[in-house]
Amino acid sequence: MLGLVLTAGGARGAYQAGVLKRIGQLAALRDRPSPFAIITGASAGAINGTMLAARSARLHEATSMLAELWAQLEMKQVFRTGTASLTIGGLRWLRDLSLGGFLQSAGARALLDATPLRDLIARTLPFGRIAEAIQRGYLYAIAISATSYHSGRSFTFVQGRDGHPIWVKSRRVVLPVELGVEHVCASAAIPIIFPPVAIDCGAGELFFGDGSLRLVSPFSAAIRLGARRVLAIGIRSQRSADALSRAETFAGERAAFGSGALTEPPLAQICGIFLNAIFLDHLDTDFDHLTRMNELILAYGGDTATPRTPASAVSVSEPMRVVMPMAVNPSEDLAMVAKAHEHKMPRLIRHLMDGLGTPEAHSADLLSYLLFDSAYTRALIDIGYRDANEQRDEIEAFLCTRSASEAA
Repeated sequence: MLGLVLTAGGARGAYQAGVLKRIGQLAALRDRPSPFAIITGASAGAINGTMLAARSARLHEATSMLAELWAQLEMKQVFRTGTASLTIGGLRWLRDLSLGGFLQSAGARALLDATPLRDLIARTLPFGRIAEAIQRGYLYAIAISATSYHSGRSFTFVQGRDGHPIWVKSRRVVLPVELGVEHVCASAAIPIIFPPVAIDCGAGELFFGDGSLRLVSPFSAAIRLGARRVLAIGIRSQRSADALSRAETFAGERAAFGSGALTEPPLAQICGIFLNAIFLDHLDTDFDHLTRMNELILAYGGDTATPRTPASAVSVSEPMRVVMPMAVNPSEDLAMVAKAHEHKMPRLIRHLMDGLGTPEAHSADLLSYLLFDSAYTRALIDIGYRDANEQRDEIEAFLCTRSASEAA
């Protein structure tokens, strides 16, 4: 089966919509159902994945509608932007930070009120059509991740065909569910920025936040559900990441000669790196790990498609198999794109972010996650579309050519 992995990233999720829009226009797929039998997502990826899963019958229609949703996005559709709402939220934080010890209670749950996002998700995502897509055979399973604010464990909510795999790990919980608004909202609740979301897990309500907080292996759910090939759409430009790494490498040499030394980072830059650690780093690491595991399996003849089990071999609970990955990542630094549109951010929020300091241009990541404005999202859709178009032959071959293990 073919899997799709959609990572988190706040407003950067518009890039995924651009990539998927171009995939939906591929000649081999345009007038057919979605090729993705398994879809997994977290945060913005949960929103995108749910739209695609619910409309699996027509890939082109689903990806076009998704791109249009992001292209028309306004800040007020994601969080309350009124002066009164933002001011009250700020005053609650000020009160709790200064008087919390005396009040013995906290009124602030997040920096922003994300009630409009819940309304948008409820209005635009046809959750009832997921079961229909599964019943008609267009979809095997969709998995959405969220993080428990009680135990810190990663919860994976799966809606799929009867008998789909369920696994248990020390820090992971898998729950078969009928997905709804609360699951997607919980997965998309960026920590500190958006408030926790309550979900009834059978033994009472638990509160959840962004699915990427503990999702150290983004490919894991798709693989455990049975995917043999997995396409992942990331939101990090490897080119810009490499450039920043080189800058850090030579920073010490410049400092030694008294010129060009890096300055102490402001809080805004630290917050951006914090969100990067949640949203960006895991996909690259897991991709490298999966590639290495494939090499080891092939080197030792351990693919389950052609098992070679000596009589003396020790049995394993989870047999290894080759899983072919492909990743599409931005060709441009999305933080730099956001910087060009920062004037679109509401004045009060810009004032707050200015108070956190001005980050280096290439490290302005905080803004890139929160800029839910159509001018910015359209720019990201265009970049995603162009990136997928440049790789269209490779993507089409990957999606339409079954591997030997799948054919076996």
